[in-house]
Amino acid sequence: MNYTQTLEFLFSSLPAFESQGATAYKPGLERITAFCRHLGNPQRNFFTIHIAGTNGKGSVAHIIASVLQQAGYRTGLFTSPHLQDFRERIRVDGEMIPKQKVVNFVDKHHDKMVELQLSFFEMTAAMAFDYFAQSDVEVAVIETGLGGRLDATNLIVPILSIITNIGLEHTALLGDTLQKIAAEKAGIIKKSIPVLIGEADPRYNGVIEQAAAANKSKVLYAEQIFRCEKQAASGDRQLFTLRRMRDDRPFDVELDLEGNYQCHNIITASAAVDFLHEETPLTISRRAFIEGLRCTAANTALRGRWQKLGEAPLTVCDTGHNAHGIAYVAEQLRQTPHRKLYCVMGFVRDKDLAHILPLLPREAHYLFTQAHTERALTAEELTAKAAIYGLQGEAVADVQAAVARARELAAPEDMIFIGGSTYVVGEAL
Repeated sequence: MNYTQTLEFLFSSLPAFESQGATAYKPGLERITAFCRHLGNPQRNFFTIHIAGTNGKGSVAHIIASVLQQAGYRTGLFTSPHLQDFRERIRVDGEMIPKQKVVNFVDKHHDKMVELQLSFFEMTAAMAFDYFAQSDVEVAVIETGLGGRLDATNLIVPILSIITNIGLEHTALLGDTLQKIAAEKAGIIKKSIPVLIGEADPRYNGVIEQAAAANKSKVLYAEQIFRCEKQAASGDRQLFTLRRMRDDRPFDVELDLEGNYQCHNIITASAAVDFLHEETPLTISRRAFIEGLRCTAANTALRGRWQKLGEAPLTVCDTGHNAHGIAYVAEQLRQTPHRKLYCVMGFVRDKDLAHILPLLPREAHYLFTQAHTERALTAEELTAKAAIYGLQGEAVADVQAAVARARELAAPEDMIFIGGSTYVVGEAL
């Protein structure tokens, strides 16, 4: 098989949550455990940091990976979904897995994957572990796909577990309350392995603390380790003054990611880096920490986080796609100076729009669209649902055409926002 045929096999033969949604979700660790045993358990060959959470886990993963790279470690990074290229999911020192490695892996293990009836995500996670082991990775940052307890990545034994925050998402699969979702995410906690909570909340802290106590694992709260005293925009980057609580030490840092919500992620990532340096075999200098933050996007090729695509009109995209993430986006839209706002928005069919649509600005003109995925809600259906919440606009069935229409309507002093779904952002990019 060539690379195109290999991808066709992965996306069509194996159930993919990205294209099929909940029907492709195969909870449980039996299949991935059996497959990794077949591979020689490559996930045991390097240190891992395991990250779950409703929002921010991608940004936190990329920030930590950038700092580890800067500290001189050969660093693996496994994230999902991808925006444009499947290989974005699997990186070593910021470089995507080569196409030939993807082809070779599938050629070699094709029969076993079919025999075990692996899901797309299980296969991808195993491919990442195998590639990291082959590439002499020393430490890998692993992001969960969905939930935690039954997620395919949960067969790793990390040196630190991180839960960024808990919001309502995938309620049909994870539970319909914050407490139920927290219990699923807390499933990544391993015996005697500390867990770091990024954003504390009395509604779910107890659930995570209970799971940690059952595992004799220490609970760390990021906001008790660092606090953010100042946040300011400076061109296409942000300046922060962070203070480490234990010794009252200030850190003036830059982050090459925009978005006000990054203040939460930088605190979580900084607390994680501090723990890794103080409590594990890893050594991370102050210089590596500061440089790693300053070059996060440059080192790891992270995109789609309040990413500026153009000026006059200011054009921004963001992958926030659940109520928790959209609330941050809506707040930042309110704070960004503009005359008229045009929003290119599309969602997947299984999103809880009753919690999302009321958060969006009513004064904007919407270009309701749909990405090229089976899971997409049609532009017409979205237009009708949005009207119930007072959101007005027009349906444009293709993302590129919707962006072009927004550009046609917008004056230089206006603003265009593109989001709602990772797929919409990917196609806009």
